[in-house]
Amino acid sequence: MTGLESNKLSHVEMDAADPLRRFRVEFHIPKHTDGSEVLYFTGNSLGLQPKRTSEYIQQELKDWAELGVEGHFHAKHPWLPYHEFVTEPLARIVGAKPLEVVAMNSLTVNLHLLMVSFYRPTAERYKIIIEKGAFPSDQYAVESQIKVWSTGFSRPLPTQPPKGGTPNALIELTPREGETTLRTEDILETIDREGDSVALILLGGVNYYTGQAFDMRAITEAGHKKGCVVGFDLAHAAGNLELKLHDWDVDFAAWCSYKYLNSGPGGIAGIFVHERHARSFDLPRFAGWWGHDKKTRFLMGPDFVPLAGAEGWQLSNPPIFQLAALRASLEIFDEATMPALREKSVKLTAYLEKLLAEINDARIEIITPSDPEQRGCQLSIRVKAETRAAGSVSEPAASNKTLFNALTERGVIADWREPDVIRVAPVPLYNSFEDVHKFAEILKECLV
Repeated sequence: MTGLESNKLSHVEMDAADPLRRFRVEFHIPKHTDGSEVLYFTGNSLGLQPKRTSEYIQQELKDWAELGVEGHFHAKHPWLPYHEFVTEPLARIVGAKPLEVVAMNSLTVNLHLLMVSFYRPTAERYKIIIEKGAFPSDQYAVESQIKVWSTGFSRPLPTQPPKGGTPNALIELTPREGETTLRTEDILETIDREGDSVALILLGGVNYYTGQAFDMRAITEAGHKKGCVVGFDLAHAAGNLELKLHDWDVDFAAWCSYKYLNSGPGGIAGIFVHERHARSFDLPRFAGWWGHDKKTRFLMGPDFVPLAGAEGWQLSNPPIFQLAALRASLEIFDEATMPALREKSVKLTAYLEKLLAEINDARIEIITPSDPEQRGCQLSIRVKAETRAAGSVSEPAASNKTLFNALTERGVIADWREPDVIRVAPVPLYNSFEDVHKFAEILKECLV
């Protein structure tokens, strides 16, 4: 059943027919002030806590208390190889081989580590393509990498490109005038036009603000055709979209796990490095002992011998409690499977889109693409400044945040992004069609 066909059914019928409905009880759902469950639509910012997470972390606390350092070898789940317990589940999430993924560090740290290896500017090829309006941390990371290369090395980037044009090493993909999201053909045209001077293409798999999902396969193919390295920030894509990083031939990717992957605030992140780079030991990298060959790591020798694959980019031994939380969530993903979750997500988001269209209020508009192939489960709703929300006096009449505040007061946990967007993400693991229906009813009442 497609998303459009499912719209012919009521929310009660769709929930009754949902094969994934049993997973909702696997999660703690916060309570509103009246004691009822909130309508939680911010899994794109922080996923809900799986109920099994506490048990998994408690086990590690117990082993630490009873075993001390011997927990590295004799804990129920030994700590020394603990990061390996999440490798195969992560590989299934992002469409990779186990060799190509590892859980480590945090997202922006990982982007920096990967750019050390994969952003290799020369006098002729030094630019980076990103989307305008990328998540600020990506922007900061990219600009700082460019600055380091421009000022801190013996072969600085050129102040002017070889054949004229802008001296800026950063190319920002910008929507057409009057549009909010990028057209795939415009992205590909920019790559074709600028590619000979581009060292790196680094885009978000899903733009955090608009909710637009990019055609990662087409972008990667276009980038490689022009000789560019292609990487993705999958913070809003991992656990949301069905990814096939290996098959798409992506060079590298990084993601956090506290959003759709439900690992908890500040949870451990992950990386992907395509297997063709697995033994590219000549690539520069910032080294640390956990990336050293496992057979000789504890000989404590002076020379760094990197592990093959993504593990070779590790620095320090990983945080066990964070890995335990991630393992708890990934087990649920394996039970549900990404294809089934994506199928429900398409229906759930289409249903939300349908109900918003039926409200038919000019004071709100969806800026996320309507094409399911160009979005995940998030819809970004732009709110016009003159919106007044029923019963709310907390904001001036001219504020476009009034509507958001009124929704919050009614028990809706959504997400506000300046200057004018409410992000709503019905997550298929724990949101229901009834949740979406209730949200639409509350929104309609707040727009009166």
